[in-house]
Amino acid sequence: MIPTPHIQVDKKGIIAETVLLPGDPLRAKFIAETFLKDVIQFNSVRNAFGYTGTYNGKKISVMGTGMGMPSIGIYSYELIHFYDVKNLIRVGSCGALQENLKLYDIIIGMAASTNSNFQSQYDLPGYLAPTASWKLLKKAVDIAEKKKTEIHVGNIFSSDIFYDDNPDSWKKWAKMGVLAVEMEAAALYMNAARANVNALCILTVSDSLVTHEVTTSEERQKSFTKMMEIALELA
Repeated sequence: MIPTPHIQVDKKGIIAETVLLPGDPLRAKFIAETFLKDVIQFNSVRNAFGYTGTYNGKKISVMGTGMGMPSIGIYSYELIHFYDVKNLIRVGSCGALQENLKLYDIIIGMAASTNSNFQSQYDLPGYLAPTASWKLLKKAVDIAEKKKTEIHVGNIFSSDIFYDDNPDSWKKWAKMGVLAVEMEAAALYMNAARANVNALCILTVSDSLVTHEVTTSEERQKSFTKMMEIALELA
């Protein structure tokens, strides 16, 4: 095996079968330094920091994916097809689209609607509804209930656009009951479905398009720990 263009690992076994995927590489670094034991860093290409360690005695990896579906599409594909990763768990931030969602609320993406053209590669005779893996979804809900951590489970929106020319376009998704907007989950779910592996997206509300509340970049990096703890127990 040779390293992929984006991951500098030249043999299998260094990256665990379960990988947490924050968009922010510094969040990956924070998770590794805060929660994992016996940590090794396996990647720094393009500053997409990757680490492997143990959590409660179980081997687990964490790696930053960058922003957007093209980016997570590349990293998740390489992790699945070159490094035999079986469980891919996005741990990210999102913008709330519903009034009842507050800063720091945790959302689990049961499905990921999108405005992306990512699925065109599959030449499907219709439109795929990208969904989470039931195995990971159920386990995450059970973990949250055991921890008495309130969560919201439902449809999220993976957008290719951060600065939309129509600033009110999100309201149409909100009318359909979509909980929040982010930029990666749909591509992750499609890559996982095509490869018959497991994927899940767990999000923390970092801002609200309804109330215009917002967290700082440091808070997004270091304070979304409840989401991280749920994800780590999925290993």
